[in-house]
Amino acid sequence: MYIAMNRFRVATGAEAEFERIWTERETHLGAVPGFIEFYLLRGPAAEDHTLYASHTCWQSRDAFEAWTKSDAFRQAHANAGNTGKGGGARQSLYLGPPQFEGFEAIQVVKPD
Repeated sequence: MYIAMNRFRVATGAEAEFERIWTERETHLGAVPGFIEFYLLRGPAAEDHTLYASHTCWQSRDAFEAWTKSDAFRQAHANAGNTGKGGGARQSLYLGPPQFEGFEAIQVVKPD
């Protein structure tokens, strides 16, 4: 299994708009070969931001990399830099770019 994560530092006060954008978007993941599941995670809040992570599980690193080169990927990310509700730039939601982290699963424990 391969786990791909992006961490986002979302500016304080922009959390609701960030969550709306993510939960209303077309992911195009459901029919992608090798895709297992997706999570959008809200983490701790700091003085100037709240930490979020997008977390996808894939059957393999190859399946993830194939998705990043697919039409489904391009469609899912086509509006990533467009303006959000009210005309403000989406980049203003973030304190810096997302930070990608990819992990190969070494051990998986499931319930009996």
